Amino acid sequence: MSELPSRFVVLGYQELPAELRRALLGAFATRQGYDTADTSSAGSEGWVDHLEQQLKRGELTVIHDLETESTEVMTRQQVQSFVAHINAQGDGAE
Repeated sequence: MSELPSRFVVLGYQELPAELRRALLGAFATRQGYDTADTSSAGSEGWVDHLEQQLKRGELTVIHDLETESTEVMTRQQVQSFVAHINAQGDGAE
């Protein structure tokens, strides 16, 4: 992740309070089109549990933008695309 400008901070799994981490993962599930309307016993909480495991394994990354004070969960592919876009645009330059 060293390719990211210093305005971006990668947050580790343990750095996020559980409630915030689960809220971020819930928002990610919704944006990615997961079926969060599932009314089974798992429902959206099941997706969040699944995503939390992916986060622990490093398959998902949490990036915080210090300038905009926004935080996003991204897949590895999304991070690669994001880094390429940021570096190509010169956004967040040192």
